[in-house]
Amino acid sequence: MDVRIEPSWKVLLGDTFEQEYFENLVSFVKQEYKTQKIFPPGRMIFNAFEKTPVENVKVVILGQDPYHGDGQAHGLSFSVLPGMRFPPSLLNILKEIKSDLGKELPPNGDLTRWAQQGVFLLNASLTVRAHNAGSHQGKGWEEFTDQVISRLAATREGIVFLLWGAFAQKKAALIPQDKHLILKAPHPSPLSAHRGFFGSKHFSQANEYLISKGKEPIKW
Repeated sequence: MDVRIEPSWKVLLGDTFEQEYFENLVSFVKQEYKTQKIFPPGRMIFNAFEKTPVENVKVVILGQDPYHGDGQAHGLSFSVLPGMRFPPSLLNILKEIKSDLGKELPPNGDLTRWAQQGVFLLNASLTVRAHNAGSHQGKGWEEFTDQVISRLAATREGIVFLLWGAFAQKKAALIPQDKHLILKAPHPSPLSAHRGFFGSKHFSQANEYLISKGKEPIKW
């Protein structure tokens, strides 16, 4: 199956696009876009892959679902387009960066600047129905993104994986711990951020690790 995705990811994922589950997933997603309001816009489904080719990945931040409100999702986990209010989890992420690194909150919640530096902002599901959280879970996206994580982790070294919340932390099983840095914390949601996300200092730890591997740190 010919999938329009950044070339380095196409090479890495190759045979996954030929598997039956993926063909079923594509059929489901195409039908959903025809009959429902779906986020993100179709051209942005693989935006995280476009912005961060395989060889550029330094940090992985795993989300669960795209935002399901109008005008928010654009294919990067936790990120929203300029002009949108900061969603609560993103606001807490930016507050922790301020606490950890002393950086003031940015003018908008567009994290494209991170992606262009090598922060792979991956959601476990890449599409969602408008105003219906979790509506595309269990349709095959998780199998696809598990393949993304496991193949990336197997073929590269020295990546920082930021796993926030129980859902993301389960993905640690896909990552060789002797080749990468895995940092875990509660989810930045207001429901859990005070249980250890705040004060986790993941952003400074990530940069210290990258520097130790001879890589440019991220300008968070």
